[in-house]
Amino acid sequence: MWRVIRLLALLGLVAAPLAAQGKTHVHGYTRKDGTYVHPYDRKAPSTHSAPKSTAPHTSPRSHTEGPRSSGSTHSKEQRSQKAKDEFMRQSGHPHGWKGHVVDHIVPLACGGSDSPSNMQWQTTEEAKAKDKVERKGCSGGHR
Repeated sequence: MWRVIRLLALLGLVAAPLAAQGKTHVHGYTRKDGTYVHPYDRKAPSTHSAPKSTAPHTSPRSHTEGPRSSGSTHSKEQRSQKAKDEFMRQSGHPHGWKGHVVDHIVPLACGGSDSPSNMQWQTTEEAKAKDKVERKGCSGGHR
């Protein structure tokens, strides 16, 4: 119990100077794509709000484009968000799994199906290594 109290006191000592400088601390977190964002300090949000726009939000990168290019020359296959959501529910991690990404066992570019039965959880490090091999093509020994 005393450890918790000491930790809270220490956090208060760290947060007070940040608040005085107009800064706020952002804790580390894992994005939906499995990448980890390290903790950092940023400018505190302003207390006044800008008028809300009624125009629909447009993004410079449309969701229909698919994932960003990783520098490879072959085209990315369109992935089904519905199949991915189903896999996540079936595996017991409906909101993701920290430090892990959903991976196709047999890549879509190599003829793998975009279904929960062809998906697995993989650590971010494992996924990076597997992606490196997969970028070279389908001859990498996939089933």
